[in-house]
Amino acid sequence: MATDGTRADIKSMMLEELKSFLDEHGEKSFRAAQIYQWMHEKTAASPDEMTNLPKSLREWIKRECRYVSLKPVQEYISRIDGTRKYLFELEDGNVIESVLMKYKHGNSVCISSQVGCRMGCRFCASTLDGLERNLTASEMLDQVYRIQSMTGERVSNVVVMGSGEPLDNYDNLLRFIHILTGEGGLHISQRNITVSTCGLVPQMRRLANEKLSITLALSLHAPSDEVRRTLMPVAKTYALPDVLDACRYYFEQTGRRVTFEYSLVSGVNDNLEEARALTGLLKDLHGHVNLIPVNPIRERNFTRSDRKEIEAFRHYLEKNGINVTIRREMGQDIDGACGQLRRSYIDKKKEID
Repeated sequence: MATDGTRADIKSMMLEELKSFLDEHGEKSFRAAQIYQWMHEKTAASPDEMTNLPKSLREWIKRECRYVSLKPVQEYISRIDGTRKYLFELEDGNVIESVLMKYKHGNSVCISSQVGCRMGCRFCASTLDGLERNLTASEMLDQVYRIQSMTGERVSNVVVMGSGEPLDNYDNLLRFIHILTGEGGLHISQRNITVSTCGLVPQMRRLANEKLSITLALSLHAPSDEVRRTLMPVAKTYALPDVLDACRYYFEQTGRRVTFEYSLVSGVNDNLEEARALTGLLKDLHGHVNLIPVNPIRERNFTRSDRKEIEAFRHYLEKNGINVTIRREMGQDIDGACGQLRRSYIDKKKEID
């Protein structure tokens, strides 16, 4: 459970932990359910909003506890599709980004799990400055809470695909999932939670053993270790056969099919030879391929495949029995891809300073 050294992070506590914490500090444990509801169902931005609590208890929370409430720094709204991108400032001055995407089936929020990332994937802006630190469960939760409060609209789906490698922050991720989907909070269905990973095999197997109902999305991006290593340094540690075995294990343990994310980079992994190899790789897996036209990053020399190549790639997979979709591009006009907005904000701040 997170603390800042002296103060306990009460928004990262499970209900029973909160009861014990209040009891230890001489506060009535029945207040825990009220506080928990204010934090996780009513998404209170401050203890001051907890109007059915005694003022003395609200003041004690402010004084003795760490109450995480993210500060909105910037909001961008896409003129193309209404996607909203947010920059939030943390207590330590770091900034993270989150995205609200509106679909016919409901509102989906994409959250960050770390400040920066240490995985080094070459097509992702999140990793350019490395990893600063993990986010606490409360900092992950509050991205969802602030967006829901600011828009006044219910969030029905959450994807942990923003900045960071979620499975590199395993314990906080698990706590986040249990609080978000459990009783007494927003109670979002586990089936509406997607967690992305670049392929950390031990953690994938550990997650499978939790037997949750969430969707696991693997950042695959290449059908061979040779190509994958040029795009993703993690491939030097975990070979594709081991990664795919972990995917099979996840399906066996949970009954949930794995989504395979595949960013198409022009001239790198987008020809029919790669499509043929990908088909052979995935034919016996219960999965779904999500083709992603790569977002250009000025610090890299990658360019996205043209529409004709993307459609040819999709057609080949479909013709050979692979379940596949092309990801709808959201927020293109507002730096919609992972890490782009945060990177732009940091660069501008450096110029000013």
